[in-house]
Amino acid sequence: MRRAIDIVVATVALAALSPLFLITALAVIIDSPGSAFFRGWRVGKDGRLFRMWKFRSMTKGAEKGAPITGANDARVTGVGRLLRRTKLDELPQFLNVLTGDMTLVGPRPEAPEVVARYTPRQRAVLGVRPGVTGRAQLDAGEEPESIPEGVDPHEYYVERLMEPKLQRDLEYLSVRTPLSDARIVFETATYMLRSLAGK
Repeated sequence: MRRAIDIVVATVALAALSPLFLITALAVIIDSPGSAFFRGWRVGKDGRLFRMWKFRSMTKGAEKGAPITGANDARVTGVGRLLRRTKLDELPQFLNVLTGDMTLVGPRPEAPEVVARYTPRQRAVLGVRPGVTGRAQLDAGEEPESIPEGVDPHEYYVERLMEPKLQRDLEYLSVRTPLSDARIVFETATYMLRSLAGK
C-alpha cells in the first residue's frame, strides 16, 4: 500500500511541478554554469547505494570536498542558498521515489562516509527506505547554520548532530502510521510555502 501511494503521489507531483522544475533548473544554470542537477551517492535500504537527485545548490565540482556543509560554506551558490532554505532543492527526489530508492516519509539518506560511522544500533534505520522528508528533517531546521564556523563540518555533524537525528528517526519508525506520514507531508509542504513567502 505504501509503495502504491508513493508512485501515485510522486507521479502527480512531478507532473504538477514541472513548470517549477523548469524555472528552478534555469535559475541554477544561470547562477552557476554546469548541470542543473546533482546526483550524489547515498546509502538506502539494507545498505544499498543509490544516486539521489537534487537541484544543484553548490558550485560545479564541490562534491569533491567535505560531504557536510557548514554555515557560510563558500561552495553554496546564491540560488543554492534559496533552494536549501526553501527545500526546493529536494524536489527532484520524487524521481527516486518512482524508482523505489526512496519513499515519501522516512529517515534522511546519508552519504557513505557518514553511514560508515553508524553504530550497530543506528544502522537500524537502514531497515526501511529513506524518505524525501521525515520527522528528523523537519525538527532539524536549518542544520548547516547550527554548525559553528572554524570546525570540521563533517566531524561536528557526526559527533554532535547525527545521534539525535537518528534517535528521532528510530523513535518515529517505532510508532509510524499512514496518518502520521500524511501529517509530515503536510507539515513539509507548509514549511516550504512559508519559506517561499519569507516567513
